[in-house]
Amino acid sequence: MKPYTLLFAPIFKDKVWGGRALEALGKTLPAGNIGESWELVDLDSTSVSGGGGGAEHSRITNGPLAGQTIRDAVKQWGRDLLGTTKASASGAFPLLVKFLDAREHLSIQVHPSPAFANANPGANLKTECWYILHTQKVAGPNGQMHEPVIFKGLKPGVTRADLERAIREERVPEVMQAVPAIVGECHNLPSGTIHALGAGVVVAEVQTPSDTTFRVYDWAKEYGRKGRELHVAQSVECTDFGPPPALAKLAPGAKRGRLVTTEFFRVDEVRLKAGESIAIADVNAAGATTRAHAFTVLSGNGTIRAGSEQPFTRGQTGLVPATLVPSAMLVAASDVTALVVDVS
Repeated sequence: MKPYTLLFAPIFKDKVWGGRALEALGKTLPAGNIGESWELVDLDSTSVSGGGGGAEHSRITNGPLAGQTIRDAVKQWGRDLLGTTKASASGAFPLLVKFLDAREHLSIQVHPSPAFANANPGANLKTECWYILHTQKVAGPNGQMHEPVIFKGLKPGVTRADLERAIREERVPEVMQAVPAIVGECHNLPSGTIHALGAGVVVAEVQTPSDTTFRVYDWAKEYGRKGRELHVAQSVECTDFGPPPALAKLAPGAKRGRLVTTEFFRVDEVRLKAGESIAIADVNAAGATTRAHAFTVLSGNGTIRAGSEQPFTRGQTGLVPATLVPSAMLVAASDVTALVVDVS
């Protein structure tokens, strides 16, 4: 069987801080407060508080492999799917794509720093980025209406001692940078960046497939919800006290632009008018046409032309196998905004 463009079924996660905003992406949500839609995932295990404790493998919804998982596709197609993209030691696809809906503030957290991960074999790096899709004013923890923000890094000059004191005194938000959440902006959050998604913000998230999270503040008293376990010592040890990366956004009028570059993935935003098309790969990027490329559609509908034609619509996430990437085109039937991810 020849490789073809894959589409995936979402995996929904009920969260105490979640809501119903993902319906605006065309998602048919189950009952509950749906905080996350896992669009592309290949994990043999997850944390109990993060993914629920079990394995999660995205299921394919189209073509001859419909009903099978992304792991099955990796096993069947191997290098034709991956190219120079590196699967994990277990053979897992090395990317996780989500949509998140924060009806309330998420916990303030940090993921293992490189130094911590090297010293603790069970801890995995987690580099992620957030593309802001939608915002609205919501009632904050004090009941007043607030402009939507994300919490990204510590205020300038905050030291380790300052952070430890803020933790003891339960005032961690006071030492965090609160950055306005603006639709169309993208925030890179490398491992070691202390952060939290603010209430009233919907994002598309691209990340390395790790579920290792250290929480330092959970807004339990503010929202009257049961606080989860905190990881104070680990959080302080992992936190980067320098400035976080600057935000990025597509230049006005551009069809394509690089938002995030990491050693694990590169994220481009693509904006096309109806009838326009563009290559999936950034042909100017070294090695891009030899790696697998994922895409997630933020608005509009169209077709991926890669050997055969695969229609797509708003809210869908897919994967173009590496062997098809050199000739793959994204064709817009209506105005389209999408994220294209070049996977290392």
